[in-house]
Amino acid sequence: MSILLTSGSKVIVQGFTGSEGTFHATQMIEYGTKVVGGVTPGKGGQTHLGLPVFNTVREAAQATGADTTVIFVPPAYAADSIIEAAEAGIRLIVTITEGIPVADMVRVKRLLKDFNTVLIGPNCPGVITPGEAKVGIMPGFIHKQGRVGVISRSGTLTYEAVDQLTKLGLGQSTCVGIGGDPVIGSTSLDILRMMMEDKGTDAVVMIGEIGGVMETDVAYWVKEHGVKPVIGFIAGQTAPKGRRMGHAGAIIGGKHDTAEAKMKIMAECGIHVVESPADIGATVARVLHK
Repeated sequence: MSILLTSGSKVIVQGFTGSEGTFHATQMIEYGTKVVGGVTPGKGGQTHLGLPVFNTVREAAQATGADTTVIFVPPAYAADSIIEAAEAGIRLIVTITEGIPVADMVRVKRLLKDFNTVLIGPNCPGVITPGEAKVGIMPGFIHKQGRVGVISRSGTLTYEAVDQLTKLGLGQSTCVGIGGDPVIGSTSLDILRMMMEDKGTDAVVMIGEIGGVMETDVAYWVKEHGVKPVIGFIAGQTAPKGRRMGHAGAIIGGKHDTAEAKMKIMAECGIHVVESPADIGATVARVLHK
């Protein structure tokens, strides 16, 4: 099984005819994702990559039955693109765009409360259900179908963890890059809950970062409600207090935001904490084969 994305998901691409949209749509199609069209305002009626182009998401959804979208729209227009997709009834919105103003995302979060949709991102690699479909920019070839869920704030560390798992023969059920911005659509806990309920997921890898409380929220929830093993890693263990490291959301605001504090709480709550990213795969293998 999987969460969020299946081989039956019908995907459109917002920013379809741009260079990024074109490149990654091609990759998604080659992976087997059911891409059914795209949206570029002013280019409706044209054909791109052999698929129809529409002026609006509503037109695309009505014509194709699309339930999923991936957004490659410039930062200044991305928030409106997310809202447009939600208003058109899209169930899953994956926003790859980075650099969206925080104020725009605060507005988006507030408005999305009125819609039955899941937002992943922004500033994320996307979602992949190995062997079925991928919506995003991750390299499909490193993934293997299996039963380990992966949640990550970091794109590159997602790829590192997945590569380790695959080389150890441990396939993945679903991998979700939630994004590294201060305001994102779905938190680690949102995705973890889905994976805990997924009958096709036996264990979950959570890759977190310094800054914010997402990982501690997960830890406390796992302590009370966890029914599957969780393996956790926190990036930024050597980051100095008050300095942003890579992602806009990765900034230590206080003693509880540090990697050390998060790792301590996670361990106390029963999460299998990994100190080095090089040990993620081996730790998952050890936990699953006890």
